[in-house]
Amino acid sequence: MTIRHRLSGRVRVPLPPDEAFDLFTPRGEERWVPGWHPRFPVDGADDTEPGTVFETVHDGDTTIWLVLARDPHRRRISYARVTPGHRAGTVTVDIAGDGTATVTYDLTALTGEAARDLDAFAAAYPAHLRSWEDAIAAHLS
Repeated sequence: MTIRHRLSGRVRVPLPPDEAFDLFTPRGEERWVPGWHPRFPVDGADDTEPGTVFETVHDGDTTIWLVLARDPHRRRISYARVTPGHRAGTVTVDIAGDGTATVTYDLTALTGEAARDLDAFAAAYPAHLRSWEDAIAAHLS
């Protein structure tokens, strides 16, 4: 059982880099992630502005997200994420010149049960990213 995992992988996105970047913003993910409905306590015009907070619910667990940094020119965005009582960490997305996204999760489990769940997430991470490619392709078709 591992308490912390740092996972990184690539997602092919058949779009120009700026358009690919938009798919990994909080509102952009709504277009292709089933069940992804970010809720913003303060609804700002730019959901990528550092300091922006939003929440998501998945399998009954609420996750609190915070935009840590973004560089739209380099097409990079970083989030902090905390699912109270379960896990906490960061997610960073870097878009390459060909539109490919490198997605890096650095997560720490907050309980023993969460550590087992995190181990399972880590083992399935390559398949998880392939499912993103499939969902993006379906959205674009």
